[in-house]
Amino acid sequence: MRKAAFAFRAFNIETAKAMDVVSDPKTGLMRLLWWKDVVDKVFANKLVEHPVAQVLSSVVSEHKISKHWLKRSVEARINDANRDDYAIPETISELERYAEDTQSTILYMTLQAGGIQSTIADHAASHIGKASGLLLLLKALPHHVSKQGRIPYIPASIAEECGLLTREGGRSEVRMGDELPDAVFKVASVADAHLQKARELASSVPAEAIPVLLPGVPAQVLLDSLRCREFNIFDSRLSRGVHGISPLWYQIKLIWHSVRKKY
Repeated sequence: MRKAAFAFRAFNIETAKAMDVVSDPKTGLMRLLWWKDVVDKVFANKLVEHPVAQVLSSVVSEHKISKHWLKRSVEARINDANRDDYAIPETISELERYAEDTQSTILYMTLQAGGIQSTIADHAASHIGKASGLLLLLKALPHHVSKQGRIPYIPASIAEECGLLTREGGRSEVRMGDELPDAVFKVASVADAHLQKARELASSVPAEAIPVLLPGVPAQVLLDSLRCREFNIFDSRLSRGVHGISPLWYQIKLIWHSVRKKY
């Protein structure tokens, strides 16, 4: 499954960074639309002169991969890019759906590549992907604030609970304030709940699916680092090493979970 896993992650990186490597959002959107066309061409067995597209094509020819998951992933990025400049998600459910579309889909496809047909494994993958996606959105907030001058991925409902929501001229915006760590904590708590639900399924997950679910480990590492920094996403220590811990300690955690067949 390793070749497939690398291919899906490479595809995810290409679409995730599309809006960040350009100064004009329209150009970024064009890149995403191009990747949507690439998916169609890959499944139509047409050659695309791009290394990620070529390895995707190879994986699709070797394994029974659902086109739906790749399309769903890139379409989620396109919909996010098409949002109004000051639009923010209204509820945590919207963020969870985006996290599943962009992160859980990677795990679904990796399970498919391994020929693992298990509803329990799919459910665990769904929860781990949602947790990973939510936590990565939180970690990326400082980047978005520095680039856009606003906080885009805190839901309006949570911002309002924390006294951070401002409404003006028909648009909602999350303001900077001392209560921001409280809002981050609320989103992180939803991610934590997804990790717990995934682990409750562990005893019923097929052994061959466990390696696919190991992304639960970096998600937990990031969650623990956020706790240590009292959910201050602007603490520079969060960007050190791997999610705030040394690469060596991260590798030890990963190996320990792998050997113990845990995630």
